Amino acid sequence: MSKELFDAMTQSIIEGEPETAEELAKQAIQQGVAPLDAINKGFVIGVNEVGDQFSRGDMFLPELVAAGEAMKAAIAVLEPEMAKQGTARQILGKVVVGTVSGDIHDIGKTLVATMLSASGFDVYDLGVDVPIEKFVEKVREVNADLVGLSALITTTMGKQKDVIEALEDMGLRPQVKVMVGGAPVTQSWADEIGADGYSEDAVGAVAVAKQLLGV
Repeated sequence: MSKELFDAMTQSIIEGEPETAEELAKQAIQQGVAPLDAINKGFVIGVNEVGDQFSRGDMFLPELVAAGEAMKAAIAVLEPEMAKQGTARQILGKVVVGTVSGDIHDIGKTLVATMLSASGFDVYDLGVDVPIEKFVEKVREVNADLVGLSALITTTMGKQKDVIEALEDMGLRPQVKVMVGGAPVTQSWADEIGADGYSEDAVGAVAVAKQLLGV
């Protein structure tokens, strides 16, 4: 029975159906399926498949967003259950993400946060228009391994550099990797400002995060 349930979970993510994903997560709990199994054998397989299709160009941004929402819905049901049972997903690392100050673009950053979370990272999403100090404070507070800085317009790209400099000034730079992204951002810009990694999309961001943290 579980096999059919896991397949349905995978499908709910690929098709980007949050209501279905939520319902299947509830069914799993009712049937005594371990929440961790539901995530790893069901939903995450869907996330990986979506990632593959997106990188091949067989799936587009709206579908990726929908898949992310479906994953979020499933996790929202399963996480409290895991807490109750005292089981925890293996955390690959702590990541602070946000869109830099002066920039209110949300979709790309939220998608990166969702995909990282779905892939096993502990994600702290600071939202949009995030002041430099807030990034620095959060990195220190949670002892972050990685910070992801999003900028979607050329006029705010410089803020990515400012955050890196602020982390250096506060002596936090050696302990935290920095990943940058956003429409105008390029690998050469990432190199220029001393970022550790760059990705042009959410699927790539997961791969870069894993590579930077060696997980």
